[in-house]
Amino acid sequence: MVERGTVQASGRAHAPGEKKRVEVLAEGRARQLYSGAAWSVGSAQGPADRGWLGTRSWGGAELDGTDLWDLASVTKPVVGLVVMALADGGALSPADTVGAHLPRFRDTDKAPLTVADLLTHTSGLPGQVPMYRSHPTRESLLSALGTLPLRSAPGQRVEYSSQGFMLLGLIAEHAAGQGLDALVAELVCRPLGLEDTGFAPAAADRMRAVATEECPWRGRTVVGEVHDENAAVLGGIAGHAGLFATLADTERLAIALAGGARELLRPETFSLMTAPHTDGLNLRRGLAWQGQDPDGSPVGPSFGPASYGHTGFTGTSLWIDPDTGRYAVLLTNRVHPTREVSGIAELRREFHSAAG
Repeated sequence: MVERGTVQASGRAHAPGEKKRVEVLAEGRARQLYSGAAWSVGSAQGPADRGWLGTRSWGGAELDGTDLWDLASVTKPVVGLVVMALADGGALSPADTVGAHLPRFRDTDKAPLTVADLLTHTSGLPGQVPMYRSHPTRESLLSALGTLPLRSAPGQRVEYSSQGFMLLGLIAEHAAGQGLDALVAELVCRPLGLEDTGFAPAAADRMRAVATEECPWRGRTVVGEVHDENAAVLGGIAGHAGLFATLADTERLAIALAGGARELLRPETFSLMTAPHTDGLNLRRGLAWQGQDPDGSPVGPSFGPASYGHTGFTGTSLWIDPDTGRYAVLLTNRVHPTREVSGIAELRREFHSAAG
């Protein structure tokens, strides 16, 4: 029998939905989908239910609420917030092209792709390409981005592309003249008071990190360094993956988003970012956000048609329903010790149904 680990939740009597959430996540741990999970559900007024259960690794220390989680692709909308904040400040525009900002790509077919194409995953760039296998250095991987064949013309279809967000991170850096880590700190973390969010945790902070995969490529269990291999080659700071955060910080971000993110963006910019931009194509996307698709939604039907959010490969997710003002944060290490265990998609939908 798998030890369940300590459950630490909000210190009041649980409503039925709250109790079900704990039961859903405890059952996920018992099925060895992850060693630990943390969650927060609430509104712009604050959390209604939050907690954590399990351990930082199998056989490791119990979660205590200060744990650092690898957000994986939940990095993408945070980088999207940086891009839109730079747009608010006039440093760039969604209509800007890759070629306008990145000289190394001006003689490639990536040059005419726009910031909006990249934000909506409609650039034609493929996704989920294990470039690290053939390009083990940052320079070689970035050079290979320029030669990566497009699968379709821009604007024709949505294809989820981490490679597109690698380019977005570079564009943000060029437009602002600062590193992406500094931009996230300045434009997202500081306004929201996020003290435990950032790329590449320092050695002292890695002790709080939740373990991810026993990585065949690296030959060790990954703890406190980015799980995504392409991001690792890029130095752990990239537009598509690499952010770590605590439950409290991810919760603060969700609360701000549920309230309109006025600390970060002008209201009209935030509305533009979270509105659907790809209706009529195969998937609904905002600018850096995933929309609520009628079929195959990662959160099921419990969040409304205007809702938006993002998931991460490590087992993380953040979802907002502007019509009801609700948010839901779920953090797990579902790739520990291996990504091969299935069931996180069903559990995520069950969790969000209980959060509804």
